[in-house]
Amino acid sequence: MRLKEWTMEEQEPLIHFMTKNEWPYHVQSHPGRELIERTIEEGGYESDDVKTFWIENDEEQKVGMVQLYDLQDDIPVFDLRIAEQWRGLGYGKIALHLLTKFIFDLPTKKIRLEGHTRQDNVPMRKTFESVGFVKEAHFRDAWYMPKEDAYYDAVTYGITREDFLEEKTTPVSWNDEHEEFDYKKYWNFPSQFETSRLLVRIPEEQDTEKVYEAIKRSVAFLKPYMTWAQKKPTHENVQENIRRAIARFMNREELRFHLFDKQSNEFIGCLGLQHIDWTIPKFEIGYWIDERYSGQGYMTEAVHSMTLFAFEDLGANRLEIRCDRDNIRSRAIAEKNNFELEGILKQDSRKASTGQLRDTCVYAKISSIN
Repeated sequence: MRLKEWTMEEQEPLIHFMTKNEWPYHVQSHPGRELIERTIEEGGYESDDVKTFWIENDEEQKVGMVQLYDLQDDIPVFDLRIAEQWRGLGYGKIALHLLTKFIFDLPTKKIRLEGHTRQDNVPMRKTFESVGFVKEAHFRDAWYMPKEDAYYDAVTYGITREDFLEEKTTPVSWNDEHEEFDYKKYWNFPSQFETSRLLVRIPEEQDTEKVYEAIKRSVAFLKPYMTWAQKKPTHENVQENIRRAIARFMNREELRFHLFDKQSNEFIGCLGLQHIDWTIPKFEIGYWIDERYSGQGYMTEAVHSMTLFAFEDLGANRLEIRCDRDNIRSRAIAEKNNFELEGILKQDSRKASTGQLRDTCVYAKISSIN
């Protein structure tokens, strides 16, 4: 059995495979030809960040397909599918092992590989476990099925480079409270709040289309300062990114919020707390906005409320905003919210769009209660 890389010349076999099989645990259980063609055109099956493989058995029959996403990141994500007639024969386990080996053999030395599925997808969960993946998260009512208009629980499995190479399985320790500082006392907080004009809430999969359109419209506007805006978005990449954001939010690893105009329900932009250290606690505020709404004070308003949220609900002792020295708009948002410029890190990183060395401004605000 082997993984054989899919090529653009194989569009018709791919369309046939995706449309002639039923995918009961996927959001699109019966994808149509038009959706697959659009996804191919937008790079959803082949790009710098996405790679697709056929799963072929020893008779060179195509028994399945697997897609790898976020290949430029340290932590890729995958989607594994076995055709209906070949399910239950152990092909999924072999394919996942081959895929995992492929990832950890890459010269870029990926840190881990992860995958997500519905909680009731027992065959896929057994496949994860048979290869050494560990269940790392369980999200209640996080997997929306449009056809049924119903939510299911979702689970995330992962395997680390170390575990795979050493052929071991390290279970997650759920008893990881800090002995001296109980930072989890701050973990019970609302997943949405409001400003005078905005609804600020946790991302949902149903946001995919609006977020996709906003990025597509604004990609040139965002490109100079956003690493992820260097290429055109695809529906699948945006959807998977939102899924991972939900998972990271539930794990309290990163708190991303989507911004919506309360009157029109239009998507405005994205705001979040990242690089979190709960033992302080401290956070870095990151944000981007749909170009159509830039210059109207929306992000200044959102950052003001996020600052209050971090200090009052999360017990923050320190908040940071870091941005390119030349990013005048971002610097203005920090300054309007009374963040103090603590310093400029010279030649701290490279510009997202050109690769040139850039300076980073570090703005901060600390709690008045120590």
